Amino acid sequence: MTTIEQRLRAVQARVAAAAKAAGRDPASVRLLAVSKTWPADAVREAAAAGQRAFGENYVQEGVAKVEALRGSMPKEGLDGPLEWHFIGPLQSNKTRPVANAFDWVHSIDRLKIAERLSAQRDVHLPPLNVCIQVNVSGEDSKSGVAPDEAAALAKAVAALPRLRLRGLMCIPEPTDDAALLRSRFALLRALKAELADEGLVLDTLSMGMSHDVEPAVAEGATMVRVGTAIFGERTRPAAQA
Repeated sequence: MTTIEQRLRAVQARVAAAAKAAGRDPASVRLLAVSKTWPADAVREAAAAGQRAFGENYVQEGVAKVEALRGSMPKEGLDGPLEWHFIGPLQSNKTRPVANAFDWVHSIDRLKIAERLSAQRDVHLPPLNVCIQVNVSGEDSKSGVAPDEAAALAKAVAALPRLRLRGLMCIPEPTDDAALLRSRFALLRALKAELADEGLVLDTLSMGMSHDVEPAVAEGATMVRVGTAIFGERTRPAAQA
């Protein structure tokens, strides 16, 4: 068993244990392996261990990796094609390659980005799955729409063609305060419930990373984004797009 496979199994066990502790079915929580800054070979290694969904933060790197791995994965013993999620901040002049290379975008925080993704998504591709990023901690340095503006943005995005609004995403401030983290995740869960009351039923809460999987799952995460715990410590490149 490779190092990445060992780490992947450990993270899967963490997610399953957290779900069971919360009285949830472990199958209700998907694991997104965040492969940003890691080479295509690392993705191949995780895919060979059964991981299907991968997250990228940087447009140029992510698109290159998608293209490098498209059609190159061995089929025997693997469960379907790889699924690519863009989870980083997205500038309006970078939307076209993301619209057509990725299956999901988690980081929509303004209508202009969604409109460009909608207009640029190839009509021959399935609708692009998208999430609204919400700034649950109110940090000026964080991307995301303010919680009290999330409903209006979600309704506008849901009306766009070639997009499928799936849910909400957040990245709370880094902290060891589990109670604070749970309150941030609970806010996202409450927003999803409010949208449901207004007729916008979503199926995804994208929240939780390597250090806060457990409180995220306890508060209803349906997708956790884990990189370091699977691939190891990374060094961010000096410049990325």
